[in-house]
Amino acid sequence: MKSYNKQSREEILAGIIETESHLNKIQDVDVLMEQILTEARRVVHADAGSIYVRDGDRLAIHYAQNDTLQKQLPPGQKMLYSYFSFPINEKTIAGYSALTDQLVNEPDVYEIPLEKPYKFGRQTDVVSGYRTVSNLTIPLRTSGGRILGVLQVLNALDESGNVTFFDKDDELYMSHFASNATVALEHAHLTRSMVLRMIKMSELRDPKETGPHVNRVSSYAVEIYDRWAFNNAISENESKKYRDTLKIASMLHDVGKVAISDLILKKPARFTPEEYEVMQGHTWLGAKLFNEIESPVDKIAREVALTHHENWDGTGYPGAVRVENGEPIKINHDTGKALGLKGEEIPISGRIVALADVYDALSCKRVYKEPWTEDKVLDEIKGLRGTKFDPAVVDAFFEILPSIQAIRERFPDTEE
Repeated sequence: MKSYNKQSREEILAGIIETESHLNKIQDVDVLMEQILTEARRVVHADAGSIYVRDGDRLAIHYAQNDTLQKQLPPGQKMLYSYFSFPINEKTIAGYSALTDQLVNEPDVYEIPLEKPYKFGRQTDVVSGYRTVSNLTIPLRTSGGRILGVLQVLNALDESGNVTFFDKDDELYMSHFASNATVALEHAHLTRSMVLRMIKMSELRDPKETGPHVNRVSSYAVEIYDRWAFNNAISENESKKYRDTLKIASMLHDVGKVAISDLILKKPARFTPEEYEVMQGHTWLGAKLFNEIESPVDKIAREVALTHHENWDGTGYPGAVRVENGEPIKINHDTGKALGLKGEEIPISGRIVALADVYDALSCKRVYKEPWTEDKVLDEIKGLRGTKFDPAVVDAFFEILPSIQAIRERFPDTEE
């Protein structure tokens, strides 16, 4: 047993079981996977790690963490990683683990015996300047035997912070942890499936409401929120809970479009003023779906659906309306319509999704327009800071722009 381990085996296993209860409270798959990787590294004192998700006969990286590289970045900035996938076969450590359903423990990936079928790809180390040594990889297997993905932790650390190997106890801990984490992942996948069914229903009605679009918008929203929360000194516990809820809620921002006529939704041109007014109703119609608040997701989904077209200066829509029927609560006497929400009257969820949605809409092709160049999109957002968008949200957006651009590359439209 490594000398850093002051706890007994029983205490560590009890801690893993306690961690399971926290993981089971996370509802979004992506947020959960990121937390699984964090907790797995903590359990075995690993400096770095990755989590891969099975997609047919391939594994795709979904999250990567590296404390050594993270410490080289300014506070609040996240480490970027390249999205890639590779075949499930014996040639890579992760592929071998998924293919054979076996745990793999290599004390030094640069010294893997020649008789073993897999090799370590050194290119990532070359690019990052990081030296990977020890590697512990385990498949994430459901109770029914299905492989969901692979969890990989790198560079075990001793009590002095020196890189060492993963021992037999670490294998035991990771096996227990992977088993518990997979149960949480199965629950989260059920939630994601229900959300995606609602989105698929919207997609059948609105050709712009695609899977890549909602994945981009929701992922942008979480990244923007993380930076906004850091800038506003939001506690880590509070931000973790909120980002999980926001991820799911923001996927449902346009779900109210299911109630809009096909003549408007599928019109291959710009709307007339009258059509645009009808289209604006998708906000309160979407919010109406979540009128009975039974969970934090319902609350935030209602906020996002209702307010993601409100403007910071009060010129957005639908304004102060009754969700039940869209009737104005407060009247703008100049227009005769509902008075728009202004500033912090708009919940932070709506302010963030507003920017995420506009960035995606301008960046992508639509039936009535070609995609804008990145520079033009960014100039437009800068120009709308303080009028359409919350200045603090715009600032957070630009502070994490590389992460935003990486998400866009990860979820391309199929037609692009």
